[in-house]
Amino acid sequence: MLIRSKLLLVEDDPPFRERLARALQQRGSEVLSAATARAAREHLDSAELDGAIVDLRLPDGDGLALVQELAKARPRLPIVVLTGYGSIATALEAVRLGARDYLTKPAGPDQILAALRGERPEAEKLKPIAPETPSLDRVEWEHIQRVLADCQQNISEASRRLRLDRRTLQRKLGKYPPGQ
Repeated sequence: MLIRSKLLLVEDDPPFRERLARALQQRGSEVLSAATARAAREHLDSAELDGAIVDLRLPDGDGLALVQELAKARPRLPIVVLTGYGSIATALEAVRLGARDYLTKPAGPDQILAALRGERPEAEKLKPIAPETPSLDRVEWEHIQRVLADCQQNISEASRRLRLDRRTLQRKLGKYPPGQ
């Protein structure tokens, strides 16, 4: 556990944010909560932090942009991206921008704290990875996410590169990621 740590939790879902903050506090962390990227920036300016947990989708911006800002402002700050919309492309982008780890919801407080410390649970270390062939829908969704990240989330440019109608691309982006 991070003993007596001060963590920044950036999550737009109030019930989830409150439950996670309470669970982290029970494990000895002081938690500064923020529902938006703007509120997170205010905490960054006023507090010494030992770690940050950032949701990928925020109402006033992209969590990846916030990760990049946090990493620039505090290069040694461990950052974990937490999202309900996981993809390989966004995980790679998050780590490239400065995140230590990338977890999909639901992730428990112990798993998040371990990720902030740079640890992997023993079960994950020992579990053999079975190669799975992703579905065609999943591959398409990940490719769209990768192109969108390359275009800095510009839907018009991504639709041109993908040779898709802009409305078709928006419809595809509105869907949840397909299962494996």
